[in-house]
Amino acid sequence: MDNMWVRVGTQLLARVSGPMKFRLVLQPCMAAFFAIRSGLADARAGKPPYFWGLLSHPGQRHDMIKDGWKSVGRVFILALVLDAVYQMIVLHFVYPGEMIIVAFILAILPYLILRGLVTRLARPKKTASTPPADIPRLRKVS
Repeated sequence: MDNMWVRVGTQLLARVSGPMKFRLVLQPCMAAFFAIRSGLADARAGKPPYFWGLLSHPGQRHDMIKDGWKSVGRVFILALVLDAVYQMIVLHFVYPGEMIIVAFILAILPYLILRGLVTRLARPKKTASTPPADIPRLRKVS
């Protein structure tokens, strides 16, 4: 069992310097694009940040996952396919578990992090500089 984890770790680290390393930049950028677009839409709609909403709103979880998959699903599938191609070229064998790990790290993880962050940053700020209407203002005495 320990040998399997060592093999997985070394093969995952070898992807950084191996062929097709352009995908290690391209796929997170694609996921970031979709996350920013969806995060801005969430902020306009007044929705909670995506990952926080997944954890704290169990009644809406199914719809939120469906919406997220619609945005990032193609990037995830592309990550799976490109990793399978990489494995065939370099390893001459396909390890499905490693494909899922790589696709999750390159597509899903950046999407989860950025969509919520963009939603938080894009929300209109409530300013405390204007006092509420029910509090009387003090007059300046000269």
